[in-house]
Amino acid sequence: MKIAILGNGGFGTAMALTLARAGHAVAMWGHDAIYTAQIAASRRNPRYLDGVVLPDGIRISNDATAVLDRCQLVLVAVPTQHVRGVILAVAPQLVPTVPLVSLAKGLEQSTGKRPTAILTELVGGEQRVFALSGPSHAEEIARELPTTVVIAGRDEVALQGLQTTLQTKAFRVYRNRDVIGIELCGAVKNVMALAAGIADGLGYGDNAKAAILTRGLVEMQRYGLACGADKQTFFGLAGVGDLAVTAFSRHGRNRAFGERIGRGETLAQALLASPKVAEGVWTCQVVAAQAKQLGVEMPIATAVARVLYEGLAPQLAVRELMERDPKAEA
Repeated sequence: MKIAILGNGGFGTAMALTLARAGHAVAMWGHDAIYTAQIAASRRNPRYLDGVVLPDGIRISNDATAVLDRCQLVLVAVPTQHVRGVILAVAPQLVPTVPLVSLAKGLEQSTGKRPTAILTELVGGEQRVFALSGPSHAEEIARELPTTVVIAGRDEVALQGLQTTLQTKAFRVYRNRDVIGIELCGAVKNVMALAAGIADGLGYGDNAKAAILTRGLVEMQRYGLACGADKQTFFGLAGVGDLAVTAFSRHGRNRAFGERIGRGETLAQALLASPKVAEGVWTCQVVAAQAKQLGVEMPIATAVARVLYEGLAPQLAVRELMERDPKAEA
């Protein structure tokens, strides 16, 4: 199959490697013309996925028309905040019958929309739009370490086809019909990973992190149910699976970003020091605002937003969480 990947970040690059190894014809687009040309010439991506070599069979270009030409599947591998701009720019080249699979894990800050909702708004036809998520660090996918993910969509026949197309000997794909739940898991787990990283930066131990993840999962589920998601999704790969790997792994961007905040860096300082995008930084504001509107109690997510955007000291945020009124576990 001829597959186009929009985005040459870490995950887009890892998926390009995986699909090329499986025998697909892969073309990858990048927005930065100079850096994309460097990747094409050197066959390396040191900025986003260092240590791997891209085979000559993967076409790499800043020309979206060339990358999308006659493609049968498009993977949208750009950060959530850039999905709208990228798709608007390439919309004339997108064939209406070609499926689009979002790899983004966030919520658009200006609208609060999920990535597939943005795609559906811009190109129409929710039946052709899908979301892929789960515990899947690019560094491990690129090394062909066993990885299991889930793809969600509303067309069961199309889902089965995509499952077959994307699955390889080291990249296992499950399918799910709960698009809302899959995307909200991917977005909100990044906020909880920020909280876990802040705890790491403060020097707290495993007890604190375990509590953050357990209660964070409760918050994720509350929020998801209020938005129309399926409860079971939060106990699957996109939920507890991705939450665990993001909060504990050395590859976790959001955890690492949170650790910088816990060590005393400001939001501006941490952004300057972090070349890779930590989606939770933008998602936390959306989640905190929407939770308030929905009447959903999300003390951890709200605390993260206050630490990043209102100047609340991380130590004080933890104290406020610990001193909340005693209640039954639920």
